[in-house]
Amino acid sequence: MKLVRYGESGREKPGLVDASGTLRDLSSLVPDIAGDTLTPEGLARIRAVDPATLPAVAGTPRIGACVGGVGKFVCVGLNYTDHAEEAGMPIPEEPVLFMKPTSCIVGPYDAVEIPRLSQKTDWEVELGIVIGRAAKYVTVEQAYEHVAGYCIVNDVSERHFQLERGGQWDKGKGCDTFGPIGPWLVTTDEITDPHQLDMWLEVDGKRYQNGSTRTMIFDVPTIVSYISQFMSLQPGDIISTGTPPGVGLGQKPPVYLKVGQTMRLAISGLGEQQQTTVAAQ
Repeated sequence: MKLVRYGESGREKPGLVDASGTLRDLSSLVPDIAGDTLTPEGLARIRAVDPATLPAVAGTPRIGACVGGVGKFVCVGLNYTDHAEEAGMPIPEEPVLFMKPTSCIVGPYDAVEIPRLSQKTDWEVELGIVIGRAAKYVTVEQAYEHVAGYCIVNDVSERHFQLERGGQWDKGKGCDTFGPIGPWLVTTDEITDPHQLDMWLEVDGKRYQNGSTRTMIFDVPTIVSYISQFMSLQPGDIISTGTPPGVGLGQKPPVYLKVGQTMRLAISGLGEQQQTTVAAQ
């Protein structure tokens, strides 16, 4: 299934994109694409309904973040060998973890703000894992049982804040609008292998990132299991799994975002995002 949230910011409704591409309203079945809706039992209730019986949504409403009420937004850094090399950092022996505050989450087509005092705002197309079953001390073999589905994440980053402002990556990762997710949450039954997905990102039509999840260092079950050793995960939590090479930091010379530019990014099977950059107010 392709689950979506649509409508004005802060008042999104739950929806489903059917096989024909029609957006269907799920409000009669679930309150939101969040929490208990994402458990195996919650998803089973949605699957039991014929999408053709659900109301079609008229017009072209705004598409919001594909998960609501996110409790944790956990990220894995340097999870692609060639990206670690372009960043001039050692290949990690264990997953590098950091957090993005949930206040950074926006829809896949919402504007991205260039922060005040920004010098080096950058882009990162990433595979997002959406948790569907509570996970604490799970094994690698058990990990897939705790995944509801996948989505696109643009892990927007301010490198000057991240790397040159006294340590701690979070300050360069958590600015408002730095976490576009969606357009869809695609459930695991539609993604045969999350490690065989092509991914790309363009800025103003120029393709900078052109990679694949095949080159991840730590795979999906390893990541879910590893994080669950340090913190419990709940339905609706999001894990962003790292980016392939081609970020602005890695260009020679480096290239960073400016106000008025357009990012387009996609992952096979998970749809496409597009954001325009604006000045933070």
